[in-house]
Amino acid sequence: MTHTNTGTAEARERKLGRHASVPSEIPWRGWRRVMARVWGEIGRRNLGLVAAGVAFYGLLALFPAIAALIAVYGLVADPAHVSQQFAILEKMLPADAYTLLQQQMQQLATRPDGKLGLGLAGAVVLSVWSSTKGSRSIIAAMNIAYREREKRGIIRLNLIAYAMTLGLVLVAVVVIALVVAVPIVLNLIGLGGLVEVGVNVLRWLLLAGVVLVMLASIYRFGPARKEARWQWVSWGAVLALLLWLLTSALFSFYVSRFGSYNATYGSVGAVVILLLWLFITAFAVILGAVLNGEMEYQTGRDTIHHHERPMGERGAFVADHLPTGDSRRPKE
Repeated sequence: MTHTNTGTAEARERKLGRHASVPSEIPWRGWRRVMARVWGEIGRRNLGLVAAGVAFYGLLALFPAIAALIAVYGLVADPAHVSQQFAILEKMLPADAYTLLQQQMQQLATRPDGKLGLGLAGAVVLSVWSSTKGSRSIIAAMNIAYREREKRGIIRLNLIAYAMTLGLVLVAVVVIALVVAVPIVLNLIGLGGLVEVGVNVLRWLLLAGVVLVMLASIYRFGPARKEARWQWVSWGAVLALLLWLLTSALFSFYVSRFGSYNATYGSVGAVVILLLWLFITAFAVILGAVLNGEMEYQTGRDTIHHHERPMGERGAFVADHLPTGDSRRPKE
């Protein structure tokens, strides 16, 4: 009888994905529980409010970052052309938000060259300082998503925030190279036909890859816990990217067809639209982190160390616990 009960429990654990060593091994029944918890966490942990805070700090960091971008771009090309090169943003942003950013770019780009050069250091320093506050808000959001409390000292926390900011700056440089520099090089070389099409396809694939690596790195190093293995953070990164692309397109369509923010908010309507878009972006990133955390929560395997450690010794809440009501660890 005992053997039968043990076998039944073992089969149930397998159906729930307790033995999954990678997310793809979680069965459908386990995924249903994961998605149910993700949905519940949205309200339970006030993720909308958390995303609003991240969006606010993102807005504070955005315009200093644009100033730094214009200044850096001016070192290698005519800064007056930067808004033309970033016209691709028009397809991603609501029209009013894009117009606001474009006007800011043009205003900065048309300053005298001397002021542009002298402003480089100040713009970069201000951008890093503002963006670090944004990075701190992202770190706090990651702790909430992964059910962690901040345990790191203030010095280590600030170092992580500055490292995250530096990483985001490096990502921005790569994005600039892919979005701006590559088309310029293609025009100079004069490639045509299928070769140019292939290069452009590769360019956007690389851009997507860079964004995915950035998101996975935030999920891995942001929360106050032992770092999850890469396969346990990549699924949330893919979800965040796809959700961001979809919701950005839908929001742009809504604003262009039905939105009346300018009539309601007057001259700050464009700022409100931009803030809402940043909220959508932050929410997508946080939701990806929640998915990662709930996947780890579903399995009983060690999602951190390559050599299995028992629950309670792994260094992360979702890796050290199973959902309430089924706290048994799968047998080796």
